[in-house]
Amino acid sequence: MRIGLVVDSACDLPPEFIARHKIQILPITIHLDGQDLVDQRDPETTLRFYRERLGARGDAGSSPFSVEQIRDVFLRKLVLDYDFVFCLTIASSRSPIHANATQASFAILRDYKPIRAQAGIPGPFALRVIDTQNLFVAQAISAVEIVRLIEAGTANPNKIRERAEFIVQNTYGYMVPRDLHYLRVRGQKKGDRSVGWVGAALGTMLDIKPIVRGYRNETGPVAKLRHFDDACARLFAYAEERVRAGLLTPTLGLCYGGDLAEMRALPGYENLVRTCSEHGVERIESMMSVTGGINVGAGALGLAFAAEPHEAEI
Repeated sequence: MRIGLVVDSACDLPPEFIARHKIQILPITIHLDGQDLVDQRDPETTLRFYRERLGARGDAGSSPFSVEQIRDVFLRKLVLDYDFVFCLTIASSRSPIHANATQASFAILRDYKPIRAQAGIPGPFALRVIDTQNLFVAQAISAVEIVRLIEAGTANPNKIRERAEFIVQNTYGYMVPRDLHYLRVRGQKKGDRSVGWVGAALGTMLDIKPIVRGYRNETGPVAKLRHFDDACARLFAYAEERVRAGLLTPTLGLCYGGDLAEMRALPGYENLVRTCSEHGVERIESMMSVTGGINVGAGALGLAFAAEPHEAEI
């Protein structure tokens, strides 16, 4: 059975990983300078977005592909290339992508047969839409695990689905924003008032940075520290503790809203690299998508892993 993987463009995976494993990107539409662009996770476009601070423009925004657009992505190519496709989406609590993909799946399963028949491809086509219940690089943890299972020759989609859903339920995503004012403005534009004006103003004035956790479709701060570098160093140290305690998959994800050289220069990064190497944990490092950058601002750090349920002690 030919099994494929689709992720939306907010899922932070390195471009070479996407290309090597033939992962299909479900695009998100970016609204910028009065134009609509499609976020296909192009590295040059993403780097330009951060270097020129394009997300700071007042009209910047994003919107998911419609039901019809998602249907067309599948029927144009995926129903021919694969017999079963896993479609991983950003947290359903933060975006309608999951709802759109689920609705599109009914039309895909209704309309695929004549397309495969005309191409001379026997057998049925099936797909599974999975809500990753998380954001950005945390979406990548379950994606990497699905790829690992496919590459290992697992031919039973049900076994892959069970494992993926288990990992989804136990994935912890963390983010340190660099600009609280930007985060507040973007949140208000989307109807999210979790960062109020007073909190943003005080945080900016005192240089306080929250460490925000995503877990099982809920996001919220779990710590607040002075200075961005100090918050990142503490998050890296906490990740080291979790790696030593043992992860559910041998993967730790990192993303950054800008050139990765800036992330790798942050205090604590080299120690985390060494600890991951000592414990056989692979690091997946990626620039944060344009979609992510528009919503949380340039210079944000993301980190994710899958672990047994535990309280955040950061």
